[in-house]
Amino acid sequence: MEKSRILFVTQEITPFLSETKLAETVRKISQGVHEKDKEIRIFMPRFGVVNERRHQLHEVIRLSGMNLIVDDADHPLIIKVASIPQARIQVYFIDNEEFFKRKRVFNDDKDKFAKDNDERAIFFCRGVAETVKKLGWAPDIVHCHGWMTAFMPLYLKSIYNDDPHFTSAKTMFSVYGSGYKGSLSKKILTKLSFDGIATDDLVLENSPNSDNVNMLGVQFADVIGIGDQAINTDLLSYIENCGKPILGYQEEESLVDAHQDFYDKVLTEDGVFAD
Repeated sequence: MEKSRILFVTQEITPFLSETKLAETVRKISQGVHEKDKEIRIFMPRFGVVNERRHQLHEVIRLSGMNLIVDDADHPLIIKVASIPQARIQVYFIDNEEFFKRKRVFNDDKDKFAKDNDERAIFFCRGVAETVKKLGWAPDIVHCHGWMTAFMPLYLKSIYNDDPHFTSAKTMFSVYGSGYKGSLSKKILTKLSFDGIATDDLVLENSPNSDNVNMLGVQFADVIGIGDQAINTDLLSYIENCGKPILGYQEEESLVDAHQDFYDKVLTEDGVFAD
């Protein structure tokens, strides 16, 4: 029987960034379901704090070389890869000199929330989609983790909706409490419009703060996951009222089995969740 294919799109995963709840959760789920019966691919940004020498990152020439246009500006897409040896898993890194060279994750050199984080998120999500197409690998589920991946379900339901690599894919967005203070650029809607995305009904409105960006992920994903218990009340209420299947928060001992069962339900022929 052919293995189900799960694409993990995450803003971090151990051991490449410091051990956060999100990074640890993605590592445990991806390794666990891989060891059971799933075929997986993992993508994350190549932030400047990722130690390329220690983790033996190397560029994948056949996947690199494309330019992505973000807000009418060309940005070269570079793809790197590294292994998690003990897990026998490869992680693909989306890289770009302008967006990911700085030795910070989401803050600038003055330790302020970076003004280009909106464009970095767009570039990352589009870079994942374009690289998956180059790989010729069609996922059954695209599981997005963290606010930076919240644009992925939107792009898959809009400009990639008719692409054969994604037409059959279900999207899952897992929400975490580790958001950000402040706001993305208020020009974000204009930048999304440039890609041909209709923005009239986006939950972002005119305030792209952390909660609203996470709500965007919930708005366009097929199913939702709750990644930790530290989620703001308004955001949690939005999730609970979204009318979509939700995988609630899981303790460590049930994390892998719960996701394995949830994935299998998502992949049933009719997609119906039994009571």
